[in-house]
This record gives sequence, C-alpha cells and structure tokens, in this order.
Amino acid sequence: MSQKIKLDVISDVVCPWCIIGYKRLEQAIKELGVEDKIELEWQPFELNPNMPLEGQNLREHLAEKYGTTKEDSIRARAQLTQLGQEVGFTFDYSDDMKMLNTFEAHILLEYAKEQGKQTDLKLRLFSAFFGEGKDISNRDVLASELEAVGLDSNAARERLDNPKARLEVQQAEDMWKNLGISSVPTVVFNRQSALTGAQPVDVYKQVLQELLG
Repeated sequence: MSQKIKLDVISDVVCPWCIIGYKRLEQAIKELGVEDKIELEWQPFELNPNMPLEGQNLREHLAEKYGTTKEDSIRARAQLTQLGQEVGFTFDYSDDMKMLNTFEAHILLEYAKEQGKQTDLKLRLFSAFFGEGKDISNRDVLASELEAVGLDSNAARERLDNPKARLEVQQAEDMWKNLGISSVPTVVFNRQSALTGAQPVDVYKQVLQELLG
C-alpha cells in the first residue's frame, strides 16, 4: 500500500451536491484511515458559465433552466439542508439567494493550490455561499475569504487580471468537458475511473479499498 491515489474532484462552488459529495468522500477516507494515501485536487467546472456578473435569483434561475417550481425548490432545499446536517455542513437558503458567476473563484482556487491551501479555500467558499449568503463573484468578498484561510489577497487579485491565468482555467474546464464530464460532482480516480454524483460513503470506501489493494 505504498502508492497514492490521485483524486480529481471536478466541481463548482455553487453546487450543493458537490459539498455533500466531498464531505461523504472525506468521511470515507477518514473511516479507512488512509488520509496519507490520498492526493486530492479540485478541478474547475462552471454550472453556469454565461451567468452575468450581477447573478440571478436562484429560484428564477432554476425555474428557467430546469422548469423547477417553487414547491420543487422548497422540497429540494429542505432535503439538501437535511443531507448537509448529516455530513456536518450548514445550508442556510434564503428567498433572495442568487446563482452567481464562479469563473473568478476558480482562478483563485488555482492560486490557492499553488500555496497548498486549495481545499481550505474551496470549503471556505462553499460555506460563504451556502451558509453565509455571500456574493462569491464579488472580488472584495473573494479577497476576504482568501485572507480567512491565510492567503495573500493582493497577489490573488493580480491573478484575476492575468490573461494567462484566466485562459488556463478556461482550458482546464474545456478539457474536463471534452473528456465527457457534464455534471458535478465527479470524482476521477487515478485519471482512470470516475464516479459522478454525491455517492454514499460506502461506495467511495469500496472504490478506495479496491484501488489500495
């Protein structure tokens, strides 16, 4: 059991199932006691790459995109809140919650990866959006979340205006889509096999055990 498992977690920070899936994956890793055998990297995916910077009311957005009724939305939010509680994550939905453009958040997650803080920032952004109602498309908000995990917000802001950094995130998004990733969360194991959706803890455990041999 000397080899490490490379996990690529393709997700968006405004995807509720992504945080539920990650927390279940994290639980599976902890229950197996294989934290030191895992190398995890977050990969960018935008649920709504064409979302304008001002965002859109979340209920309106879901009604437009999926035909979701208000009753559907209420039920879904209650279910997600319950599932969040089960894995130790707080969803605090509100009527004025917006769907946001997350492209710049993904640029900053690449910056955080270089600093060894990618998961810290990812989890901070999930909590900021779903638990604290923050606009994580706003650069000032992003700066404060970077500082909250001990990162230099000034260096990160410079990255946001760097054409090369912006292009690299776009290329990464395109690469995963071209490989057939069309929904998130998707966890890719050793760049060979993948699980899509927020799977149960036992499913993640089974795959990890098989890979560890």
